[in-house]
Amino acid sequence: MNSPSIEEKFARMQDLLRSLERVAVAFSAGVDSTFVLKVARDTIGPENVVAVTARSDSLAAAEFEEARALAEGMGVEWVVVDTEEFKNPNYLANPENRCYYCKSELYGQLDRFIAERHLKASICGINADDYDDWRPGIQAAREHGVHAPCAEAGLTKQDIRELSARLGLPTFDKPAMPCLSSRIPYGESITPEKLRMIEQGEAFLRSIGFRECRVRHHNTLARIELPADQISQAMEPDTRGRIDAALREFGYTYVAIDLRGFRSGSLNEVIAFGRRQAPA
Repeated sequence: MNSPSIEEKFARMQDLLRSLERVAVAFSAGVDSTFVLKVARDTIGPENVVAVTARSDSLAAAEFEEARALAEGMGVEWVVVDTEEFKNPNYLANPENRCYYCKSELYGQLDRFIAERHLKASICGINADDYDDWRPGIQAAREHGVHAPCAEAGLTKQDIRELSARLGLPTFDKPAMPCLSSRIPYGESITPEKLRMIEQGEAFLRSIGFRECRVRHHNTLARIELPADQISQAMEPDTRGRIDAALREFGYTYVAIDLRGFRSGSLNEVIAFGRRQAPA
C-alpha cells in the first residue's frame, strides 16, 4: 500500500480540526505550533481558536515576543498563562523525564482554561517524527487528552516545513527552539540564573550570524554547538575572541566549541538510544 501523500495527510489534519470545533493551541512560536495555529485558524475560523503561550523562565524572551507577534498577525486571540513548574522539585532536579513535569503543568493549565472558556479541546504541535525521539512530554499530553493533529494525521517535521512554506509562514525554515532547560545536562539542577546565561549566550551567537546554535551549560563551561560547516567561521581569531569575551561576561569561566557540531537534542545521547514512544 502506498504511503499517503502530503496533501492527504494535510486533509486528514483539517478534518480532525473540524471535528474539534473550538480549540486552545499550546503555542510556543516554534515551527510546529505555528503551523497548527495557522491551520486551525484557517480551518475552523479565528473566532474558534485561542493561542495560549506559557510564560516561564525556560522560554527565551525573544520567543515570547515572537509568539505574540505571530498570533496577532494571524488575527487570533493570544492568551498568556504563567506556569509554575519552577515550584516543582521534580522539575528543578532535572531528571531524564523533566519535560514530563513541565508539560504536565502546562496541560493542566490548559485543562482549566478550556473548561472556563467552554472550548472543546486543547491541541499541540507534536508531529509524527516526535515518537522516534525521547520526549516525555508526549505522555503528559496523553494523560491530559491533548490532541496532536499533526501526529494524528501522520505529518512529519519535513511535511510541516513544506506546508508552512506553502502557507507563507515565516517559521517554515526556523531552527528548532526547545526550552532553555534542555541545554542543561540531566541531573544538574535548573535555576533561573543558569537559564539567563544560556539565553544571553545564544542571543549573542545569533546576533553575530549563527542562526542555528546551542549553548550547552556544564557548570562553569559553555559548550557551543554550531553547524559543522560554520565551526571554522567561529574559530576565526576575531570571532573567536568576541564569543569568548561575551560568554565570559555572561558568567562562564570556560568557553568551548563542540567539534561534532550542532545536534538537536544532543544531551539525550547519553540516555535515550533505542527509546521510542508509541503513538497515542
